[in-house]
Amino acid sequence: MPKSKKRGSNHQRGAGGQHRNVQPFSDEDASIETMSHCSGFSDPASFTEEGPEVDEEATQEDFEYKLKGFIDLTLDKSAKTRQAALEGLKNALTSKILYEFILERRMTLTDSIERCIKKGKSDEQSAAAGLACLLCVQLGSGIESEEVLKTLGPVLKKIICDGTASIQARQACATCLGVCCFIVTDDITELYSTMECLENIFTKSYPRERETNGISSTHNTVLHIRALLAWTLLLTICPMSEVKKKLEMHLPKLPNLLSCDDVNMRIAVGETLALLFELARETDTDFFYEDMELLTQKLRALATDGNKHRAKVDKRKQRSVFRDVLRAVEERDFPTETVKFGPERMYIDCWVKKQTYDTFKEILGSGMQYHLQSNEFLRNVFELGPPVMLDAATLKTMKISRFERHLYNSAAFKARTKARSKCRDKRTDVGEFF
Repeated sequence: MPKSKKRGSNHQRGAGGQHRNVQPFSDEDASIETMSHCSGFSDPASFTEEGPEVDEEATQEDFEYKLKGFIDLTLDKSAKTRQAALEGLKNALTSKILYEFILERRMTLTDSIERCIKKGKSDEQSAAAGLACLLCVQLGSGIESEEVLKTLGPVLKKIICDGTASIQARQACATCLGVCCFIVTDDITELYSTMECLENIFTKSYPRERETNGISSTHNTVLHIRALLAWTLLLTICPMSEVKKKLEMHLPKLPNLLSCDDVNMRIAVGETLALLFELARETDTDFFYEDMELLTQKLRALATDGNKHRAKVDKRKQRSVFRDVLRAVEERDFPTETVKFGPERMYIDCWVKKQTYDTFKEILGSGMQYHLQSNEFLRNVFELGPPVMLDAATLKTMKISRFERHLYNSAAFKARTKARSKCRDKRTDVGEFF
């Protein structure tokens, strides 16, 4: 990551002093003002839409002034105002690269996040955990992110393991802990400690020896899913010796969770199994799994599931995922996906890459494409090289009008509808996929 440039001009110091002299909001005014600003950051495209030329320096100063206001409001007495400020910061960090701005305020932001996680309620804790993820994504894998994790790690683990905390907050903290630890990859001790914490959560879904019936979901199932996915992400950066240990520990037990009555748990376990087999075959090309026949039977049953007691949407989603999982386990095959962003494209050609992409896509949402173009950390993770620099003329020629975009979307929609109508689950013989 580039080092922060020192800013010492009189103009900037004057501007900062002017901002500090502004009178504070009342609770009610702050809440309303924050809400209005938050809505302005909700769409990353709003920063790139065509329009009349404006003073970029003045716009940037105004933008940073609003962010400073959000940071101040994270300490407000009103919980509603604090949460709105956190959401405003999240939307801003999703929409823009703000490395230098947050580098200068890293300790303040970290302290605010820690305070909101410790003192806040469910929604505020979830928003603070999400902001912590984005903070580390912006800072990248350097000493700054390490300091963030050192401060927030114990707090996140405490919430995750606290049975009295809300499930929403616990699952947000589980994801946050996994992502932040993934970014700070240098401390192997912290990596193993985090994985052990997550294991202690999702292994509670493992059936006991006496249980022979299917596994029923509980109110903690969503937490176990998040913990499993975060653990799987961290497994992708473990040394091969540790991967072998984890395979021996979990590969015999994970298939039991395929009988869980929660579709999201079944899908998470299926994708985890596909990734485990991929890693196992990387460590040993002659890898042999003793219960392969039983496992493939379970996967095939889920890939052709026609249970009338399950929702149609769940069945279709499940069948689609488990067809890919079955091919990965049986044939070592992966359906390559293409992700386009700007003039570039990225090929997702393995389960490790898919797991990583899906995780950051969930965190960044609509800002994922922008960060793939501009965020050096993400570009290093996906081996995209340094950001591609394009001049204004090139960018202008790449843009298409709204009318052309509408025509393209209409044509794509018609083609997609026609293709899907031929492959509806109720009309197509599922056997043709095998």
